[in-house]
Amino acid sequence: MVKRHLNTLFVTTQGAYLAKEGAAVLVKIEKERKLKLPLLTLDGIVCFGNVAASPFLLGACGEAGMAVSFLTERGRFLYRSVGPVSGNVLLRRQQYRLADCEEASAAIAGNIVMGKIANSRYVLQRFARDYGSEENEFRPVKDAVRTLGISMKRLAGINGTSLDSIRGIEGDSSRCYFQVFDSLITAQKEFFQFTGRNRRPPMDAVNAMLSFCYMLLMHDLRSALESVGLDPAVGFLHRDRPGRMSLALDMMEEFRSILVDRLVLSLINRRQVTSGGFETTGSGAVSMDDETRKTILINWQKRKQEELNHPFLNEKVSIGLLPHIQARLMSRFIRGDLDGYPPFTTR
Repeated sequence: MVKRHLNTLFVTTQGAYLAKEGAAVLVKIEKERKLKLPLLTLDGIVCFGNVAASPFLLGACGEAGMAVSFLTERGRFLYRSVGPVSGNVLLRRQQYRLADCEEASAAIAGNIVMGKIANSRYVLQRFARDYGSEENEFRPVKDAVRTLGISMKRLAGINGTSLDSIRGIEGDSSRCYFQVFDSLITAQKEFFQFTGRNRRPPMDAVNAMLSFCYMLLMHDLRSALESVGLDPAVGFLHRDRPGRMSLALDMMEEFRSILVDRLVLSLINRRQVTSGGFETTGSGAVSMDDETRKTILINWQKRKQEELNHPFLNEKVSIGLLPHIQARLMSRFIRGDLDGYPPFTTR
């Protein structure tokens, strides 16, 4: 099967207008033509702030099965324009049945959390290998690696029988991971410090970057799930709540550390972002300027073009395809083609 790595168009320039011209999207700024891309080369459009799109472009994107997302300038999701829901209704009905079953939900959630812990542990292991020794200040990182290994054994021991137990292990593992996250920041420590996860709004630069990148990951996963006919709002680990994309949040768990956290750490430690790119408001919230967002988006897209070996498929795939591959594996499991959902883990 031929696979093509389709791209996402991010529009951050305020006042930009997107229109349809033939079979292409045309970007205008102050009525001046700035960019023209064939719709066939895109799998999504994300607009930040004061960006408008013509109804004809939205219609063409909907017919092509492409989502157009609109967010605030700071990255808070506003709404999303999509075409008709695709996929087999029988697939979604089976998804709802599994979500209503505690035991089935626990089995799926257990696999997802196992993938999350394994990937979080990998990030810490790699850092400890590159920077640490038993005698230096990175000892807590190695201790956290051991603790996460114990958490994986605990999770395997309960065999996915209790959602509450799985959530408890997931919560403990997240706290363990984030307790040493600040140690992974090795440059610009006078400004980039992490004392804990906070959001809505983020109160420091590290959390501002994490929240922004998690939003990008959410967009990719939600689009991937809808493209295979699954309902992104009905999950197994995260339960139903109005406005919450629970299944997309479920599947984000296995990708957070290896895709988002590593990217944020790399940008800070390589000094690709600096303190000058952030602003603190009167309420204490921290936001990024346009140049910092552009730097993140450029590196996010570069990261998605990298290739790695998929452990289940046992073949090289681009990182940008991972959400789509995992969404397809989830749909195959729900249809009964697989005995269990195989989360993505890296080595």
